[in-house]
Amino acid sequence: MLGNWRILFSHVCSSSFLLLWILVGINVEEVAGSQQGIPLSVVKLWASAFGGEIKSISAKYSGSQLLQKELWAITAPRPGTNSSSEASASVKGNSRINPKNAACLGAWEERGGTRGSPRKHGESVQTAYRKRLLGPNLGPPCSEKYKDFEKSVRVEEIDGVKLVKNLAVKMEEVFRKKAEATRRLVEAAEEAHHQHEDNPDLQYEYFNAVLINEVDEEGNNVELGGEFLLEPNDHFNNLSVNLSLSVVQVPTNMYNKDPDIVNGVYWSEALNKVFVDNFERDPTLIWQYFGSAKGFFRQYPGVKWHPDEHGVIGFDCRNRKWYIQAATSPKDVVILVDVSGSMKGLRLTIARQTVSSILDTLGEDDFFNIIAYNQEIHYVEPCLNGTLIRADRTNKDHFREHLDKLFAKGIGLLGDALAEAFTILSDFNQTGHGSLCSQAIMLVTDGATEMYDDVFEKYNWPERKVRIFPYLIGRESAFADNLKWMACANKGYFSQISTLADVQENVMRYLHVMSRPKVIDHEHDTVWTEAYVDSALSQAHKLKNKAGPSLTTTVAMPVFSTKNETKNQGILLGVVGTDIPLQELMKLIPKHMLGIHGYAFAITNNGYVLTHPDLRPLYQGSQKRRKPNYSSVDLSEVEWEDKDDFLRNAMVNRRTGTFSMEVKKTVDRGRRVLKMHNDYYFTDIKGTPFSVGVALSRGQGKYFFRGNVSVEAGLRDLEQPDVALANEWTYCNTEEQHEHRHLTQIQAIKLFMTGRRPHLRCDRELIQEVLFDAVVTAPLEAYWTGLALNKSENSDKGVEIAFLGTRTGLSRTNLFVPADQLSNQDFLTAEDKEGVFNADHFPLWYKRAAEQVPGTFLYSIPFSTALENKSVVLASTAIQLLDDRKSPIVAAVGIQMKLEFFQRKFWTACRQCTALDGKCSISCDNADINCYLIDNNGFILVTEEQSQGSSLGRWRVLL
Repeated sequence: MLGNWRILFSHVCSSSFLLLWILVGINVEEVAGSQQGIPLSVVKLWASAFGGEIKSISAKYSGSQLLQKELWAITAPRPGTNSSSEASASVKGNSRINPKNAACLGAWEERGGTRGSPRKHGESVQTAYRKRLLGPNLGPPCSEKYKDFEKSVRVEEIDGVKLVKNLAVKMEEVFRKKAEATRRLVEAAEEAHHQHEDNPDLQYEYFNAVLINEVDEEGNNVELGGEFLLEPNDHFNNLSVNLSLSVVQVPTNMYNKDPDIVNGVYWSEALNKVFVDNFERDPTLIWQYFGSAKGFFRQYPGVKWHPDEHGVIGFDCRNRKWYIQAATSPKDVVILVDVSGSMKGLRLTIARQTVSSILDTLGEDDFFNIIAYNQEIHYVEPCLNGTLIRADRTNKDHFREHLDKLFAKGIGLLGDALAEAFTILSDFNQTGHGSLCSQAIMLVTDGATEMYDDVFEKYNWPERKVRIFPYLIGRESAFADNLKWMACANKGYFSQISTLADVQENVMRYLHVMSRPKVIDHEHDTVWTEAYVDSALSQAHKLKNKAGPSLTTTVAMPVFSTKNETKNQGILLGVVGTDIPLQELMKLIPKHMLGIHGYAFAITNNGYVLTHPDLRPLYQGSQKRRKPNYSSVDLSEVEWEDKDDFLRNAMVNRRTGTFSMEVKKTVDRGRRVLKMHNDYYFTDIKGTPFSVGVALSRGQGKYFFRGNVSVEAGLRDLEQPDVALANEWTYCNTEEQHEHRHLTQIQAIKLFMTGRRPHLRCDRELIQEVLFDAVVTAPLEAYWTGLALNKSENSDKGVEIAFLGTRTGLSRTNLFVPADQLSNQDFLTAEDKEGVFNADHFPLWYKRAAEQVPGTFLYSIPFSTALENKSVVLASTAIQLLDDRKSPIVAAVGIQMKLEFFQRKFWTACRQCTALDGKCSISCDNADINCYLIDNNGFILVTEEQSQGSSLGRWRVLL
């Protein structure tokens, strides 16, 4: 039967962001003489009834009006004072903010009803609300009852330039301390090697990272194992470590007792003392290490390594980014691959692997291209003829895919290929792009019939700017002499690769040659990597972290031989380094100064994101897997509204400046969009290749307020059981001293403010604001407790939690039902990433509420990462300091209620009508009427179709 549909809708309430949609089905054949639809007045009646009740419940149990009154009482101008609320205005009075004085607030009816004269036409909701709160009908102002001490509340506009410069200085200090620790390792390593004389017969037992604490069938310690004391340490991801000694890891394809390995391990034992000393000087240090050019890896603190299921540890320090960047200068490389007929079969397979291994040794500062040649020249990527591209992960992976398409046929004309490679390098260098440092040609072939000295004389002699590195594929040595001559005549190195197992070790040798200029000149350049996760290292440590592996940047320096007899030969001994978790940098960000939507971010000299709230390197789910190309996300990809790349280019060029643009930011895992205007402030971080920026949203996001209370009062209210501080914010740095690590942030604040731990480094300004927030919000504790104890209230336990968050990361919660009876037990816990204060964002319920008129409640159904609703509805509203559009949002409050309770209130309201006899002919119970309640983003909160219950809050109404 054909049908016709009519849609009616109404706002539920002017102070609640919900919309009631009524879908009315009308049978075309029965139109005459039948009900033509629902009068809009009836829909408005339902909306008003439900909106009024749910707003009343939300306001009552959240305590929003109580907290708003408390703030406005503090800032209310006294007779004879200037009532201006402009930025930087100061309002003072003699008042003590005390929960015991909350009795003066009792005159306010916490049921959402009005009091006093009605709001005038054109008068804002906030203004009318404030008049009712502070009007004469409430008796004497509450501020008169606060007499204990002097206070002040001051609104200030945030100076973005000053803010970003201060942040850059803090980050510079962190990086400087890590670089100093690395330099001490360099000095100790070079001195230890200088004092050591190699002994090919040296026998030395060392702690092998894989073999420690291993026993044989008879229960005896295995060779190179031994008893090694390990204790769990939360500073090292709760791994069991030894803080006195380091361990040595040797690649699986190398012999543990090779004389070169044993000698290197012996002299590098001297680093143990420096490792320990560095950690005592800077307890924020994590892993320190020395990667030897011989292949072994010394790591502190000592930790047990575990092979994978195949008994292999796929870790070789020499192909890690930090090693390669520190060992060599940036370079331009052309790889020539012989695909003539003689390269068929295993030789071509080895050649592909050789090229892939060469690509592994190239970093973000290098440029490359690959040319396959036989009687013709074939660019592996035809779209990139005659140029070089950056060796980032995306480009390298793209070329690897093309390597599989190579096949061997014809004859090889090496002379033409060499000429093409020299031409590319010369032309690219003249453009001013590329590395502008070293240049090299990697030749992968099974032989050369001549020396091609005419080509070298034309393109490379006498300067020899381009080094030649031939890789002879196969066991035959008939043409090896020509290739050796090419290498020697062009300051390169010859290698022969017979099997796949030989590939990696032989490819790595070119790095020592490329490092010689740095070694001879003793250039101990400090290098910094982009953000990365070393999955091989994490796997070897059997690291189990619910949040997944964390992003890290590494500071590294090369170690050279300083012996007189080898000084001019340029011998690289290895690379030392230490890791800096990006989480440590996040703790430096003054989140309370950035506002609700503000954030800080940093990028590398290549424009790649080091840290940014929109950098999500891991897939969400039970297994935190890395996304491809996670370490080479460009700033233009996360700040995509900057079409001209002004912000990116300015930061790459290490400028200091400002920029502004309209942006759209997604929240709630991309399901909702907020539109705002951001102002960006940026500068460079001295001593590093990084730049840092902050983004502040215009309007209330550009303003901040300061309030003062006594330390005694603040600490008393801060230590209440319902109070918590943002877990990822730093109020006091408890990591700097070993004796402070056991302290919670609240304990550290108390010790610092009472002068009992003067060596604690704390943010006094932030702490003062936290104490102010603790005092101002203290009346809510007694208020919520009163509601919970009143058995006549919330008898059906529909409201489960009341919660509050402030601009300083302070939160309060109150349970109206036992914890084990909560419908959503993840809410406000570490499992609920979107619902708590994190290092880079405010809670979702706080951010969304801040974008609406204060006093307006927003309603939503939260979802877990598994996209299953939690059978609850969240309601939240923002609390404003002053009745002014520039006034900062200082807090947000809300409640969690059962979804069934929320729906029942809706269906009850939708059965009302204006009939005098109380009999309603029209309601949402009618079969031909479908009623929906949606939120301000179009997500369905209530529907009659029970089968869609699991999708509530996730499905949208699309018209």
